[in-house]
Amino acid sequence: MHRVTSLLPALLFVLLPGLSRGYFPEERWSPESPLLAPRVVIALVCRNSAHSLPLFLGGIERLHYPKDRIALWVATDHNIDNTTAILRDWLIQVQNDYHYVEWRPDEETSAFEDEVGPKHWNNLRYEHVMKLRQAALDSAREIWADYLLVADCDNLLTNPDVLWKLMRENKTIVAPMLESRAAYSNFWCGMTSQGYYKRTPAYMPIRKQERRGCFDVPMVHSTYLVDLRKEASRQLAFYPPHTQYSWALDDVIVFAYSARMADVQMYVCNKETYGYFPVPMRSHATLLDEAESFLHTHLEIMVKHSPLEPSSFLSLPPKQPNMMGFDEVFMINLVRRSDRRERMLRTLYEQELSCKVVAAVDGKALNKTDIESMGIKMLPGYKDPYHGRPLTKGELGCFLSHYNIWKEIIDRGLHTSLVIEDDLRFEVFFRRRLQTLLQEVTTHKLDWDLIYIGRKRMQVEHSEKPVPNIHNLVEADYSYWTLGYMLSLQGAQKLISAEPLTKMLPVDEFLPAMYDKHPVSEYMEHFERRDLRAFSAEPLLVYPTHYTGEEGYISDTETSVVWDNETLKTDWDRAKSRKTQEQEELSFEAKNSDVLQSELENWSARDEL
Repeated sequence: MHRVTSLLPALLFVLLPGLSRGYFPEERWSPESPLLAPRVVIALVCRNSAHSLPLFLGGIERLHYPKDRIALWVATDHNIDNTTAILRDWLIQVQNDYHYVEWRPDEETSAFEDEVGPKHWNNLRYEHVMKLRQAALDSAREIWADYLLVADCDNLLTNPDVLWKLMRENKTIVAPMLESRAAYSNFWCGMTSQGYYKRTPAYMPIRKQERRGCFDVPMVHSTYLVDLRKEASRQLAFYPPHTQYSWALDDVIVFAYSARMADVQMYVCNKETYGYFPVPMRSHATLLDEAESFLHTHLEIMVKHSPLEPSSFLSLPPKQPNMMGFDEVFMINLVRRSDRRERMLRTLYEQELSCKVVAAVDGKALNKTDIESMGIKMLPGYKDPYHGRPLTKGELGCFLSHYNIWKEIIDRGLHTSLVIEDDLRFEVFFRRRLQTLLQEVTTHKLDWDLIYIGRKRMQVEHSEKPVPNIHNLVEADYSYWTLGYMLSLQGAQKLISAEPLTKMLPVDEFLPAMYDKHPVSEYMEHFERRDLRAFSAEPLLVYPTHYTGEEGYISDTETSVVWDNETLKTDWDRAKSRKTQEQEELSFEAKNSDVLQSELENWSARDEL
């Protein structure tokens, strides 16, 4: 009995040496290979997209999906820019990587009849786009594709696994929710009986990702995946509209109606970040407006993510940074904050704005002896209005960083300078807005010392006084933050002559005292001359990258230690902070409605549509 048992393992070893071989040669077999990836047609209909194509096509290239299982269907027409040439050059370079390429250019026509501009959509244009999308759908069906990915040519897919993730949802029509600078996204939560957009309480919780998942919605557009394996997909059509269709001639509404009549539910997924896209421009906008709006989309991506790189198959002309008419542009950055420095330098380069990086004074590296050797004395009686604490080392370092710039402005005789910090994000059309403001201030010979371009307005009980004849400018009232400001030589001289190091308080408390708008008169009394001519852009041109308490928020001024007591830390409970609550309230309350507005303000609304 023992002998038989001992022989059994040896016998099994002989008979079953491996799962892939039998005992006799004819019985040998190999494991089954994995299934091929589903076949996908990516349909691109591009018009006047030269500004967006390098980044957009780079996103297509970086998709984690086998290219030999992707077919490209590309159409372009009615261009007045270089779209056709860019697409042609790209397709020539990549055509051998993809399973199939269908190229439909039309270089004969540049505008539709009765079109008032490149952003104007009339019925002829809607019908033309619907016919192109239908042709793409027909082509996908003819080659037995499993999926059709529809993507507008300014939609930036930042998640390289987006195709696989959408496929796993097993929906006939599913869209990845796209981020934008506004409440706008690529789905609707409500639709009127006439097929138009309808506001609903369900929209914002999905848009803000307060609710995460895949949600049934009446409309998705811009980028979405259609599962052509589903039987109901056979009834989907972009053109002609359904026989019972009586709503407006609009390609996205027509397709949504087709899905409804085919009993196909549309879905939008917001489980994670999939991509970004710009807010649509008004019909009278120009291609320059659209290009700058798209650029801003990329800048917003860089707030939380690495910058996107253009297609490796396209050569782009180098940018030509300059200082936009300023004598100097100073960017303050702590040496140990290399991530912020790199992001800011890239965002400035993308906007063709050059700067001088100023190494910030690191308050954490200062001890009491260092502080006293510089002749620094604290303003008697100063206490932080929120926490009742003295100045922090971070605030001291921040003040000295700005102070050193003011001194350099005087030493170099710089008449007009721009000072920015490294934790800001730019508003759309930033460069053009700032250039226009500087030109108008110069043309109208405004006597100014300091102009905020980024701040937190603290006084909200009454509106600030608008400046006559100059767009988007008000006389500044009590304000916090030194995110960004323009400073004249005269203004720098006034700030330095006040000898602030001998009566120091935070720099964003010092500035309002210098233009006689600080609410604590005891602080202002220490500064005899308070005639700084201070103004503010309205609306603002820069904002913080993160607000107090938000994920990713880091403050080197607030989260520090008291200047003369390193054991006393000043990082508060952000979840319960009164400062957090008041920041949120002030951001909505502090608006001046009677300011002379430029046309650009009409194109930069932060709404759902």
